[in-house]
Amino acid sequence: MAPGAKPDRVAGENRLVVAIDGPAASGKSSTAHRVAMRAGLYHVDSGALYRAATAAELRVQPDVSRWTEAGLLTAVGVVGLEARATGFRPTISGGDIEAEIRGAGVTRHVSLVAQMPGIRAWVNEQIRALARRYDIVVDGRDIGTVVFPDAALKVFLVADPWERARRRLSERFERQPTEAEIAEETGRLVQRDARDATQTVQAKDAILIDTTALTQEEQVSRIVALVDAARGRELDRGSAGGG
Repeated sequence: MAPGAKPDRVAGENRLVVAIDGPAASGKSSTAHRVAMRAGLYHVDSGALYRAATAAELRVQPDVSRWTEAGLLTAVGVVGLEARATGFRPTISGGDIEAEIRGAGVTRHVSLVAQMPGIRAWVNEQIRALARRYDIVVDGRDIGTVVFPDAALKVFLVADPWERARRRLSERFERQPTEAEIAEETGRLVQRDARDATQTVQAKDAILIDTTALTQEEQVSRIVALVDAARGRELDRGSAGGG
């Protein structure tokens, strides 16, 4: 169990929630994971749940043209969440699926799944259930606006599309990508941004961090400092309420 992640403070009451939103390839998940390690929170990657739902449906129905929301809601019955040292990872029938959900097939179709209202409601409920038991940092696209509008801390990460493309390809290729490769990936990201525009909205009370010129360590340190400040506010609020 992560440091400070003590379950069952008050039944039904949300614990500390840190919401990290932003467009595709803005570094949300990797940043949230490191923030969780540094701040003693559990990391919840909402995107991994959408990917798990996609993988579960691909297993039973490879023909995407025959997918329905009802079929997906049946398929997610085998999806679970397994606690790790610093966060939760989805499973299918109890098995590890990390490599599967990062594969090309899931990546190609996850946007379709994420647009289904029933699946979005299912994902949101999984995350909210965890928030009733654990201090969590959650990354996604509507975490601070829809899932946790009252989160103690909301952060919105942005970066220049070219830099987001460069980072994504560097991680994927494990080498420095060429300018032609970055240009092609930038085009794909801009198109993805357009598709996700209604879901990728900055909450009015979110703190905007432009990571274009920041190292990952710098952005993690900034968010950890914000987490510490949010914890202080929560403690002050609790003391005032108890007094």
